Amino acid sequence: MALFITDECINCDVCEPECPNDAIFQGAEIYQIDWTRCTECVGHFETSQCVEVCPVDCIPVDPKHIESPQQLMLKYEHLMQEKSGTHG
Repeated sequence: MALFITDECINCDVCEPECPNDAIFQGAEIYQIDWTRCTECVGHFETSQCVEVCPVDCIPVDPKHIESPQQLMLKYEHLMQEKSGTHG
């Protein structure tokens, strides 16, 4: 499952640098998460780093993008291949 940032976001800037997949970005009013890049930190960490550092607890699971742990791992592997420039 991807995560998303609710409108309770206070733009504190702590989540964006924590994301290992560069899925978090500044939107028009609040930070947003690109669900196609969010793996809930699967492959990188045991827990979602943005959730861990968020001071207002505004990063829940996105019910619109439900993914299994296996799907998240496949997404992670694809993102790592993309990052390294290899495909296969």
